[in-house]
Amino acid sequence: MSAAPADPPRWLDHAELGSWLPVGGLLLRLPAALDTQMQRDSGLSHFEYLVLASLSEAPGRTRRMSALAALANGSLSRLSHVVKRLESRGWVTRTACPDDGRYTNAVLTDAGWDKVVASAPGHVEAVRALILDALTDSELEQLGDMARRILARLDAQQAP
Repeated sequence: MSAAPADPPRWLDHAELGSWLPVGGLLLRLPAALDTQMQRDSGLSHFEYLVLASLSEAPGRTRRMSALAALANGSLSRLSHVVKRLESRGWVTRTACPDDGRYTNAVLTDAGWDKVVASAPGHVEAVRALILDALTDSELEQLGDMARRILARLDAQQAP
């Protein structure tokens, strides 16, 4: 029995390629630019900042590690390494989840809160300078809509 022939690739046409190439460049360069700003101004990686900021916005400055990994778009393994570094700096502690001992919570300390408060203005300014100020209000709304649709497709691919 022979396998059915595969569908031919759906190659990008000129217009699609003209749109995709700048998006690819953006995906490569924007994270590096945000990371550079955070390292320079706050001594944090962008991922570390996202973890601290996410905890700062959570009730009681506490989140389950698994939920924090999803919010920060990282694996639980990567998050564990980052939280270990943040713990060594006194910015985060880990505790057993009181509702379900099978889970571990990450908790932002007062020193961690101070670090987020000190780091946030530089991050916000970088986001404004690199992204928001380059777009009109309408374009920004469109960008948010497009990003949500793409993220929904990515989430659907990862769903069991």
